[in-house]
Amino acid sequence: MRLLALVGALAIIGAIAIGGCLFGGFYSVAATQPENELVASALEQIRMASIARHGEQRATVALEDPAVVQAGARAYAARGCVSCHGAPGITWAKFSEAMRPYPPDLKDVVKAREPGELFFVIKNGIKMTGMPGFALIGADDREIWSIVAFIRRMPNVSEADFKAWSESGEAGASQ
Repeated sequence: MRLLALVGALAIIGAIAIGGCLFGGFYSVAATQPENELVASALEQIRMASIARHGEQRATVALEDPAVVQAGARAYAARGCVSCHGAPGITWAKFSEAMRPYPPDLKDVVKAREPGELFFVIKNGIKMTGMPGFALIGADDREIWSIVAFIRRMPNVSEADFKAWSESGEAGASQ
């Protein structure tokens, strides 16, 4: 019984100490400071589990349809995705190098994620990463699915194709 009381007391003291550090401002949220490995690992695990759990929606468009892929390229360019993630023949904007966590290379992400998971991330964004939720800026599901179609094909899209696709009808993509 005394052992349980000791364990309980240590748990309470530990929780108070952690709370004091976090809410007392001792934990730096500055992006210029390296992330604590424990915190970074925990946040990554939480993010991955959340995306896997909520990313089960099925595509409502034909993801292999060239017209959908091309519409996705236009939307990708018009919505500013290029700034953080780059595109064929285009490097990401310099400011994205200072984002923490660093915006992922989508050529790697598409290998590890299902289409529904990509849709979930684009539609809803990811808290504390700089990834916006496109639903909050008026993108409908069809546009978001077209972006999914494009980024799935992006590793094999040429610079010339991306330039042609993203320039044709660009004004309509942001509506």
